[in-house]
Amino acid sequence: METNTRSVLIVEDNENLAYGLRNNLEIEGYAVSVAGDGPSGLEAARDRAPDLVILDLMLPGMDGYRVLKGLRDQGLDMPVLILTAKGEEADKVLGFRLGADDYVTKPFGVLELLARVEALLRRSGNGTGQASGSVERFGTVEIDPGSRTVIKDGTEVALTPKEFDLLVALVSRRGQAASRLALLREVWGHRAAVATRTVDTHVSELRRKLEDEPASPQHILTVHKVGYRFRS
Repeated sequence: METNTRSVLIVEDNENLAYGLRNNLEIEGYAVSVAGDGPSGLEAARDRAPDLVILDLMLPGMDGYRVLKGLRDQGLDMPVLILTAKGEEADKVLGFRLGADDYVTKPFGVLELLARVEALLRRSGNGTGQASGSVERFGTVEIDPGSRTVIKDGTEVALTPKEFDLLVALVSRRGQAASRLALLREVWGHRAAVATRTVDTHVSELRRKLEDEPASPQHILTVHKVGYRFRS
């Protein structure tokens, strides 16, 4: 049987959960390592540079938010899937703001988590299929798909990988509306109507970072009962 050599780091202090996740991921062919607290998780991510990190938010020594911030501050841009037991919108928003790519709320099904992992890995790096093309401009913003950079008023704007992919997905539609589900499938790879609030949260972050007045956006517009569209 051919093995999948992509690597996953699980940062989870619940030994039973970590064991179950590791077992299921290894069955799927992933190379899996586990860290049981925040500091060792951050160290393992830095030293091993895994292809993906599954990160619990409630960790001893250093919570998941600080681990996530530490990863991004050190320039580590691998996809991060956060696990949260709270189910609170504020937790998810903060996670996305710090650079998370997706989340799963406990309790969750193993098949769902595996699907999220596969989708994130498929779209990370060059797998997004959005890493080439001409520079796009709107207002004082420039988007360079080749280098995956965004410049506003002459200064580079720090976008997470999924924020960038979502922005490109909206811009590439040339003013046509896109439903949340369509964006979810294109950017995150979900096939079912799950976590549509993920799109809303990322749109809010894009507006905060790119719109002159986020509360009255001029470019990333809401289409009532449909989703979103981009206006240059």
